[in-house]
Amino acid sequence: MTSEQQNPLAVDKISSLILRFSVPSIIAMLVSAVYNIADQLFIGNAVGTLGNAATNIAFPLAMMCTGLGLLFGIGGAASFNLHMGAGKKEKAPYFVGNAITMLLTVGILLFAITELFLNPLLVGFGSPADVLPLARQYVRVTAIGFPFLILTIGSGHLIRADGSPKMAMFVNISGAVINIVLDAVFVLGFHWGMYGAAAATVIGQVISAIIAVCYLSHYRTVTLHSKHFRPNASHLAQICSLGMASAINQVAMMIVQITMNNLLKHYGAQSVYGESIPIACSGIVMKVNQLYFSVIIGLSQGSQPIQSFNYGAKQYNRVKESYRLAITVGAIVSIVSFLLFQIFPRQILGLFGSGSKEYFDFGVNYFRIFLLFTWLNFMQPISSTFFSSIGKAYKGTFLSLTRQILFLLPLLLLFPRFWGIKGILYASPVADVLSFAVGLAMVIHEFQLIRKLEVSEQNTTTF
Repeated sequence: MTSEQQNPLAVDKISSLILRFSVPSIIAMLVSAVYNIADQLFIGNAVGTLGNAATNIAFPLAMMCTGLGLLFGIGGAASFNLHMGAGKKEKAPYFVGNAITMLLTVGILLFAITELFLNPLLVGFGSPADVLPLARQYVRVTAIGFPFLILTIGSGHLIRADGSPKMAMFVNISGAVINIVLDAVFVLGFHWGMYGAAAATVIGQVISAIIAVCYLSHYRTVTLHSKHFRPNASHLAQICSLGMASAINQVAMMIVQITMNNLLKHYGAQSVYGESIPIACSGIVMKVNQLYFSVIIGLSQGSQPIQSFNYGAKQYNRVKESYRLAITVGAIVSIVSFLLFQIFPRQILGLFGSGSKEYFDFGVNYFRIFLLFTWLNFMQPISSTFFSSIGKAYKGTFLSLTRQILFLLPLLLLFPRFWGIKGILYASPVADVLSFAVGLAMVIHEFQLIRKLEVSEQNTTTF
């Protein structure tokens, strides 16, 4: 029996592998989302609507951290699994080492840039004047945790690629639990407000990063040496190409969030809601929606090592089966989420503190209109990760751009000209339908190409 056949990724039942890798990944992603939601829950109840708006203004920086973590984490993990599946064990550890080096480097750079240009950044993110002081308090502290957060996010994928999905989950859970406990102590107990929530977040991130580093120093499937950590242009190029789709998806979300904040501020000032209420509601809706997306993204990330390894090993049936299973589960989760958002929007808003009649009116409309086609949103993230997993980085990157940049962003700029602030809400369902259609067409075409590879492989084996 060959080493390839002995590898569980090559022989275990696909449903068992999806369960084994996706559940810890989903939990890890949910826990990551809890970092932001926990702060907003405590801040909303202790500080109020302006505090909710402040966390939304700060949210693009959290998205940037996630994007950088995914760029080098998923890119490094996919490169590692592809080379291991192809039997290139000597080269595989360079991708892990280079990924770790870059995670640390970009984390430190983002911290420095944020601290140096804090005010211009927050104003550019759309902060109203009455929200700016609270946003400044929050980000000044949370920026300290950026290197630790980026390292933790990226390391989770590298740890999962090493065959330890439960450890990847534990890395994130440990920090999130500490964050929630300290949120309660610092915000509700000590009444430290924005500073308390920020400090709780950073402490949780530091502890998660320490646990991740302890694991990475004892990698299981390969031995990491100092030479593996030295940046290499060709290795980094492959890492970035395979991680680009997931990273661009986050950056695209960040760009859209910044645009929306500024549009909500502008058109909100012309409505009965004012500048701050729409931004506060948007922040809550986006972060609650992030819980749903955490399940979808966790599902796609959990299937990544299965797809990468088997594509490298030319076991194409297993590649297709893993995608079909992931997309089916994603569709079910999306439908359930859609029903929750449509039926219980006011109750969800109420978890984040009280507000005026206008606050709840706008928030309920935001949930029901902006997320009208949530039940289709499983296609794009699962499919873009699928393309990256099989080495088709350019397709994954393009697909990751469809919803946010190619469709949603232009519609956000166009629709409010006709329908005012509600035009911002109408843009999302239209973009969802268009991105679903593009993703479906691309996957159907890719499956036809994989079928040709299967036929070619069968002919080669026969002769």
